[in-house]
Amino acid sequence: MTSAKRYGRRAVLLLGVGSVVAVTAANSAARPCNAEPLPPPEQPVAVPEATVKVNLKPVSYWQGVFERSWDYQARTAQPMSRSRDSQDHYDLSYTLDANVAMFRATGALRYLDRSLAYVDNVAASAAPSTSLPGSSFRDRYRGWPSSKSGEGGDEVPLYESYFWRYATQLLVAMRQSAAVYGNAGYRAVYERLHTFAEVDVFEKWYSRGAGETIFRDRTHMAAHWALIALNLGRLATDPDRRARYKQVHDTISAQLRNQMTRNPAEPTAYFWSDVWGSTRRPGQDVGHGNGVMAYVVEAHDHRQGWSTADMAAFGALLGKVIWPRGTTYREFVDGSGSDNGWIADGFVKLGRYDANLQHRLDSYQVVNDQFAGNMALNAKILRG
Repeated sequence: MTSAKRYGRRAVLLLGVGSVVAVTAANSAARPCNAEPLPPPEQPVAVPEATVKVNLKPVSYWQGVFERSWDYQARTAQPMSRSRDSQDHYDLSYTLDANVAMFRATGALRYLDRSLAYVDNVAASAAPSTSLPGSSFRDRYRGWPSSKSGEGGDEVPLYESYFWRYATQLLVAMRQSAAVYGNAGYRAVYERLHTFAEVDVFEKWYSRGAGETIFRDRTHMAAHWALIALNLGRLATDPDRRARYKQVHDTISAQLRNQMTRNPAEPTAYFWSDVWGSTRRPGQDVGHGNGVMAYVVEAHDHRQGWSTADMAAFGALLGKVIWPRGTTYREFVDGSGSDNGWIADGFVKLGRYDANLQHRLDSYQVVNDQFAGNMALNAKILRG
């Protein structure tokens, strides 16, 4: 197994902003249909205005930061979304998450439309596995090869799960919006992409051998599938599919919980290894630990196995161990090593639970569009 398959890759933009594609407000004039939206998640308890002792930057501030990259995003993300190589979709996932977070923070359709353009393009670029010469599977499902990082044109579950965790997050956000889900045009796109995610992403890899492709050999890789299962479980209408999603989610969630121990550098913080069953230091590297955080915050907000106390322990990990001061950024969750400070794909999302941590993050020095989008969402949640 190559290192790319085992660990993935990190796309880091220091003090810059990522990539998006410009599209028009699709179907904005479509006739609404009679549809019930998905009930919203049980969001973190909003911090009352009077109890916030710090002056937090508002949603509008982070929206302004995000908008600085709007045109650049259009030039760079569109080619990635139309690529037939799944590693490009892996790289695109950061900007997808950024736009989904901005939609959740503001309700503005421009962010929804860009997110939909990415996911729709990615789904449209899929080809039958039987037509992919380098595929190890060549079955009835649709997918994408990758010729990068030594993959030799094979289909790679890591790259697909990395992107579709946020693509399914987009579907949840659409389902929760009465205005969006009740719009016939948006609803049609939602239904098409939902079916694709259920069949040509989750069912495909589960049927190919879940022990190898979903219940992965590293914590962060399994966490991607836990988030996909969490999201699809909230959307499923078929009871058998819903039961399968729950089984996958609950299994990975329990495994991750069993990994958590007291941090050797800070007793109020969590420590874990990326290797299942290990407590050996230095533990999980921060870069890939973002994948675990991206999952646990959503699981907590949907009351699926992770408590407020857990979020406090993860917050202490970020604020006291990983980022103890200034521009000191640690490489591993035991507080050892030095790193570049990239936390946009997961750890930054902990700001939604703690106004003081969010206040520190307001002056963080490693900023990209994903960071800005999630800071906007944090700010919205903290202010209720």
